[in-house]
Amino acid sequence: MRNPFVENTEQLMKEMTEANRKLLKLSDILMNLSDTDVGTTPKDLVYEEDRMRLFHYKPMMKTPCPVPMLVTYALVNRQYMLDLQQDRSLIRNLLSLGLDIYIIDWGYPGPADRYLTLDDYINGYMNRAVDIVRERSKLDKINLVGVCQGGTFSVIYAALYPEKLRNLVVMVTPVDFDTDDGLLHVWARDLPIDNMVDTLGVIPGDLMNVGFVMLKPFQLMVDKYVGLMENCDEKEVVENFVRMEKWIFDSPGQAGEAIRQFVNDLYKNNLLIKNKLKIGGQTVDLRRINMPLLNIFAEQDHLVPPSASKPLNDAVSSEDKSFFSLRGGHIGIYVSSQSQTELAPAVAEWITTRSQLPKKAVSGRNKKSESAKNQAT
Repeated sequence: MRNPFVENTEQLMKEMTEANRKLLKLSDILMNLSDTDVGTTPKDLVYEEDRMRLFHYKPMMKTPCPVPMLVTYALVNRQYMLDLQQDRSLIRNLLSLGLDIYIIDWGYPGPADRYLTLDDYINGYMNRAVDIVRERSKLDKINLVGVCQGGTFSVIYAALYPEKLRNLVVMVTPVDFDTDDGLLHVWARDLPIDNMVDTLGVIPGDLMNVGFVMLKPFQLMVDKYVGLMENCDEKEVVENFVRMEKWIFDSPGQAGEAIRQFVNDLYKNNLLIKNKLKIGGQTVDLRRINMPLLNIFAEQDHLVPPSASKPLNDAVSSEDKSFFSLRGGHIGIYVSSQSQTELAPAVAEWITTRSQLPKKAVSGRNKKSESAKNQAT
């Protein structure tokens, strides 16, 4: 006669033995794992100011796209998510498709940076980065690509300086913050940001991380570690897991006055989409955005739901404007296989077809020097 108690006990012992084996295997891999490199695509530092640094990736084609693109990432995470691993690097794929890429690294704010404002970031650091790329390329207009909060910065910048941009691409970018589709948007309305900034000055990255984890607690605190255990025999899976964890917990602090305005003016009062946001005394009018626009969003994004991104296309005056949607979530848009096979080619084709220059195109500042040279001869 079968004894259910004995059978269940035997099964439990087998599962415990297998779990112990996996733990030991995982421990062995982690203990002997060399440092997992991130952001390995070759690049050169071309400018730095305070904490901000501007990098230029080495082109992979002899004759890259004639109009370079500047990538602006969010303040709350590190930009190397776009270049997390060699086989799934959005940056590397875009370079291989012929784009010429610069990227801003915002760095890590310290106590002295608590008074940095959105004006400092957008009219200051970001504007100087744009001007440096324009100067290096000898063009009056360049391409701007903004990601997440960096996309919001790029939208604001495009409204303030449309004369400096040829094309605008935004990825998972919030512009209409009055939505209940994302828990972050709901929580932010009651966030005591004034008390937090007045008390802490610079909001610690670890504190921000706790909030982001609590948006999806089971998936981000339990499920992913169960998945790691299930795949512990695959070294490559473990290495990629470590890379992702490194990025997740590599969170810069937030300059107090900048995050105060971002939360109050955008999350709480939704001033951007209303054309009432003020940056450095200037009103940000989205109708001034007249360059070609590509708006990219993720259909299952829990941080920036499509309802927060899609209204941008109706708010601008651009005649050439389009959407590109991807299945998956906020992070998958950068590292998923779909991102590599669909997103990178779509972005590269869209930018390249809109970046063709007439022969002998010369920027305004260089036309003057060329004219003087001709007169001298």
